[in-house]
Amino acid sequence: MRVALFGARGTIGSRIAAELLARGHDVVAIVRAGAPPTGLDVPVRVGDAADAASVAAAVAGCDAVVSAVGGAKAGAPRVVVDAAPALIEGLRQANVTRLLVVGGAGGLRAPEGGRVVDRPSFREDWKPAALAQIDALETLRRDGGELDWTFVAPADVIEPGERTGRYGTSTDDLVVDAHGESFISAEDYAVALVDELERPRALRERLAVGPARG
Repeated sequence: MRVALFGARGTIGSRIAAELLARGHDVVAIVRAGAPPTGLDVPVRVGDAADAASVAAAVAGCDAVVSAVGGAKAGAPRVVVDAAPALIEGLRQANVTRLLVVGGAGGLRAPEGGRVVDRPSFREDWKPAALAQIDALETLRRDGGELDWTFVAPADVIEPGERTGRYGTSTDDLVVDAHGESFISAEDYAVALVDELERPRALRERLAVGPARG
């Protein structure tokens, strides 16, 4: 499968690229004009995830698109909100029907009830990015039409770590382990996302991934 990947240089995007390549998929890295090298030995195309025409040109001929754009570290968390409608329209123009979006955990239901982002312990500096991801998901739900999208929400904590190949899933609930902790390595998140690409089970909905429960 040929997969266009936005955000391939990021912590999560680079792990997704590695997982795709390890499974024999072709990866096309989509980068903004003037961006530094990806460090990946894959074809590179220039594209802007927040511009529909640019998306359409960049993903032409691909079988699926993965968006791992963020923006929070660059001080632009709303980029995911701008990207959502552009990805929808750009994929439509390019006749690509499969989209997987690296989402956030803030909109998931916490074990004690309420949204994760509304917990008193949720860091204030994380809230803009969390709320932007919630808005991006609503755009997909409202305007996704016939697009086969999946919004892949991670655990409460996602960091580089070990690839175990094990993870748990949910739809709207934060995934926690037997001790109530919610962590997934970026490597296992990539495993879960590529599994969803290869064997879809959450079309046009959110897929929450986190620690294996048993």
